[in-house]
Amino acid sequence: MLNRICQILSIVSFVMVASMSATGYIGYRYVTSEQFKSRVMKEIMGNVSGMMPKVLDQGLPDMTGPSVPNENWKVPGVPKL
Repeated sequence: MLNRICQILSIVSFVMVASMSATGYIGYRYVTSEQFKSRVMKEIMGNVSGMMPKVLDQGLPDMTGPSVPNENWKVPGVPKL
């Protein structure tokens, strides 16, 4: 009787491991496929392009400061000891 139970549990364990391995392999193949890549890129670009005009309108200032320091700016020197 115990032998029969152990055989059944062994078969169930094998089926579970085989199904998890197959699912992992199929999932990996799908995630690394070009179809998945293009679908994700389309979704991301759709979301980003919808947000960009709003972000650019709110985030860009009308006027900015100078890009380089003016002539009055001096490089700090080494302190004298």
